[in-house]
Amino acid sequence: MSLLAVGLNHRTAPTSLLELAAVSADETPKVLHDLVAADHVSEAVILSTCNRTEIYAEVETFHGGLADISDQLSRVCGVPMNDLAAHLYVHHEARAVSHLFSVVCGLDSMLVGEAQILGQVRVAFRAAQAAEVTSGALGALFQNALRVGKRAHSETSIDAAGASIVSVGVRMAAFDLQARRPDALAVPVSRIGTDPADAVEDLLRPELTAPVEPADAEPLAGARVLIIGAGAVGSLATQTVRRAGAGEVVVANRTAAHAARVAQTHDARAVGLSDIAHEIGRADLVISSTGASGHVVSHDQVRAAVEGRGGRPLVFLDLALPRDIDPAVRELPGVTLIDIEALRVALDGAQVSHDVEAVRSLVAAEVGGFLDRRRAERVAPTVVALRAHAAAVVRDELDRLRTRLPDLDNREWDMVSGTVRRVVDKLLHAPTVRVQQLAEAPGGDSYAEALRELFDLPRDVPAIVSAPDLDLVERT
Repeated sequence: MSLLAVGLNHRTAPTSLLELAAVSADETPKVLHDLVAADHVSEAVILSTCNRTEIYAEVETFHGGLADISDQLSRVCGVPMNDLAAHLYVHHEARAVSHLFSVVCGLDSMLVGEAQILGQVRVAFRAAQAAEVTSGALGALFQNALRVGKRAHSETSIDAAGASIVSVGVRMAAFDLQARRPDALAVPVSRIGTDPADAVEDLLRPELTAPVEPADAEPLAGARVLIIGAGAVGSLATQTVRRAGAGEVVVANRTAAHAARVAQTHDARAVGLSDIAHEIGRADLVISSTGASGHVVSHDQVRAAVEGRGGRPLVFLDLALPRDIDPAVRELPGVTLIDIEALRVALDGAQVSHDVEAVRSLVAAEVGGFLDRRRAERVAPTVVALRAHAAAVVRDELDRLRTRLPDLDNREWDMVSGTVRRVVDKLLHAPTVRVQQLAEAPGGDSYAEALRELFDLPRDVPAIVSAPDLDLVERT
């Protein structure tokens, strides 16, 4: 058995493909069960966010597992494997561990160091646990990954800036509104060009990824904001716009109780999804992240809202994947749409925390420790089998000896049998301790294999990992 990670992310695939690859919470159990029903996959976890869709698995063989996972991704996307392959990356064993640890620490995020990914990995792991498709090696991997993620954020300052995709998006929206409404916000218009479409270079500043603080002159002062979606992102968005000085904030959600909970926490007003057309007409900024499989805001809804606004600008911030907002709305007069693709462009040159190297060192150390423990655990069944085999041999030989020496009393027999057992224990002690030590080094599985061959141990103990061919190059 071996660990395998296969996926695509914001670096390897366009947003249009990531949108197709997204796996919703409702779809996750079926996809997980389909994976473990395949010939070569025994455990699986799906991590699907706005920046990535990745499948982590414990597989019987590398090539068989890769084929099963790739086929599943192809079915999810509805894209032929020949077209999808160029966008996939594959990580095996140590690289799979390193990749997951880097992901959970925020090192692989669009906004390096953001902490939201830690919660997303936790949700993905819990979904796999609920589906009963992970309990062994993959479960141990994710438990360790979550611990490493917590360490990264508690022992370093990688997320000290408090930035998130939400806060960056809110800043972009505020700059856009300011560019077209000089009297609406307290941020000088001179800081960006008058055409938001030409402002990407101006957005690549340290303050873009700084937290939204009250001291920032409330960049959304007085703005009306509609939040569509009351999940983790919606709640964070509501908190962020409040800190940015928004005036009226409205939270819309399919489940009224969820909208009411978020609204009450952040002094907002709750409405149902049936009210969003009316609320769009009143809003300056609309932020959406629902997890729906189709558009929540249509072109026709926005066109109707624009007609009654008297030229007042309207900004949409779409943080969902698949998209919540019809991309065609950006063609309407007075409308700006900021989506995941726009955020990716803006953040491509953003500065990152100086603590990145510290987190990378932490990840490297944790990966080494995890792999050492994993190799030792693989050898343990062989050591147990060897000792069980030796105990059986001793028992059989002592039984024969007892029949040949019937005149020995109990005290004499205990001395003989005890001596035999001590001799065998001493003979086995050095090789079993040494094989456990050697197992912690790369290639340590070969020593366990040698023990199985030399002592003719049962073949139902774990075999060595089926490794990929040398000509396979792992791509990132």
